[in-house]
Amino acid sequence: MALHIPKAPGFMSMLKEGSRYFEGLEEAVYRNIEACLALSKSIRSTFGPSGQNKIVINHIGRLFVTNDAATILKELEVTHPAAKILVMASQQQEQEAGDGTNVVFQLSGALLEQARDLLRMGLSVAQVTSGYEMGCKKALEILDELVVESVSDVRCYKSVLRIIKTAVMSKQVELAEFLSELITKACIETLPQKSHFNVDNIRVLKVLGAGVSQSRMIKGMVFRRETEGDIKEVHNGKVAIFSCPVDALQTETKGTVLLTSADELTKFSKGEEDLMEKHMRSLSDAGVKVIVSGGKVGELALHYANKLNMMVVKLSSKFDVRRLCQATGATALPQLVTPTAEELGHVNHVYTDEIADASVVIFEQDTHEGTVVTLLIRGSTENIMDDVERAIDDGVNTFKCLTRSPKLVAGAGATEIELARRLASYAGTVPGLEQYAIREFARAFEVAVKVLAENAGQKVC
Repeated sequence: MALHIPKAPGFMSMLKEGSRYFEGLEEAVYRNIEACLALSKSIRSTFGPSGQNKIVINHIGRLFVTNDAATILKELEVTHPAAKILVMASQQQEQEAGDGTNVVFQLSGALLEQARDLLRMGLSVAQVTSGYEMGCKKALEILDELVVESVSDVRCYKSVLRIIKTAVMSKQVELAEFLSELITKACIETLPQKSHFNVDNIRVLKVLGAGVSQSRMIKGMVFRRETEGDIKEVHNGKVAIFSCPVDALQTETKGTVLLTSADELTKFSKGEEDLMEKHMRSLSDAGVKVIVSGGKVGELALHYANKLNMMVVKLSSKFDVRRLCQATGATALPQLVTPTAEELGHVNHVYTDEIADASVVIFEQDTHEGTVVTLLIRGSTENIMDDVERAIDDGVNTFKCLTRSPKLVAGAGATEIELARRLASYAGTVPGLEQYAIREFARAFEVAVKVLAENAGQKVC
């Protein structure tokens, strides 16, 4: 009979075997701070225009060479719960602003480092938290006073170009001028008159080959695929988009048909052909020149589409179908029926083209507000095109922030230094131990300038 040794009573008896439990400042708080600082310092050298690239190999063995903090953190497998909170904060920053993930990490690391010193001085966690909250509230008030410029017209090409260029330069210094012009044109082109700017209206298609300077903007959508039929080009045509297969209807279960003569067999197949011809002819009579299917395209349907001079394009992604509906003004139909005039879309020019060794279908539209544009990116390697795509993402999101709030502050750490100086003065007016926390909160803002100087090769005291 095996000897049973009971677990020690208490909290540990509720946890599974192998679990560890920490409590108190020394074991829990300091360990969490150290984990966050280690992660923050690991990506510090990528910060700023002089930041270095990191080589990251993810869990499936894919290699990344980049200085984009968002990409590095996305590919890292962070397991520590406290460090995961920082990763989640940086991801939220990426979603909201599209850039500044490294700033979030460096500032968070500096705040935690100053908090550790305060705890060792004897302040409690509650006092440090209260002081930090007071400092944050005051910093937001000061920030409104530090506005140096405001963009009055977000459709002004020169004003927008100058701002987007600052965002692109941190990713692509050599190509900043060319990419900034490309992004600015795309952003102004897709900016609606009355509604908010949508970053999804700017699509990116990467085609390997040539140089980045061969990249261009196409008004409309580009898909890396061939057309299904013989028709390769259509001008000023109506578009019918189906989210279902363009094929003869089939039952969900297996069926059996009893045929007693050759004549019945002929009529059976002929009836299916007549039904498909009726469907396709009704589309042609409605003025449809382009059929887009979100599923399978049957051979019989393709035969009649070629016969009636209708282009057929198959899209496997439901997101591509949705974006094409937005670009053409069509409504995706769930069944193969004749669309009404309101459900049909319009396209100025649809044609197939060959870029390098890739066949593409281009849906080109005339200029109108809120349309979808595609940035066709060229490059000699996948890594170069990935870096260019990240620079475009930063530029587009900068424009999105500009449409929400046209206020600008000084860059290169000038705003952070002024915040630190004013918060330090404010700390002297606050009674109680919270003033020490506010002073350390102010000192944490200096990290931006320190890291920029370190990465540029300057000596930092």
